[in-house]
Amino acid sequence: MNDGDHVPDPTLLMLFDEVRQKTLEVLEGVTPQQSLWRPPGLQNNILWHAAHSFVVVESLTMRALDKPPRMPEGWFEIFSWKARPADFPADRWPPLNRVVDELQAQPTWLRPILAELSEAQLAAAVPRKPDRTVRHLIVHAMHDEACHAGEIWLLRKIQGFTGTTSGSTPGKTE
Repeated sequence: MNDGDHVPDPTLLMLFDEVRQKTLEVLEGVTPQQSLWRPPGLQNNILWHAAHSFVVVESLTMRALDKPPRMPEGWFEIFSWKARPADFPADRWPPLNRVVDELQAQPTWLRPILAELSEAQLAAAVPRKPDRTVRHLIVHAMHDEACHAGEIWLLRKIQGFTGTTSGSTPGKTE
């Protein structure tokens, strides 16, 4: 197959679209107060899980492609897998609506990048991590986001808030 015959990986694009849709769906109707609540004994709140999803997908995908990530300043320090949320004062955290805006915008630049990847590029070893392929790291990032959407849903349930503005149940297909 030559470059003119490139066909995007439909499963990878479907996974990205499906996971992001579900993440945004579980965030519908969450108030700023609800987004900052965390139960005793847990470190992370809804806001952290939502922003972490953005950071993980951006960081791991772009690292796999050996490109710089595109994210708001300071987000990696607060929301990465290395972060300790309790170490950051509340005034350093963005409001939930900003996180939702970033989650909605991210596919506008990331989806075209994913669509351009050839099978050879997806099967290539990740720079500085040769035991993983580009596809593996991207799928891992999307899987991580899906897990964090589940954490958001659980935090909503614990707070007694399960409805969405759309009337559907997040995580359930119609």
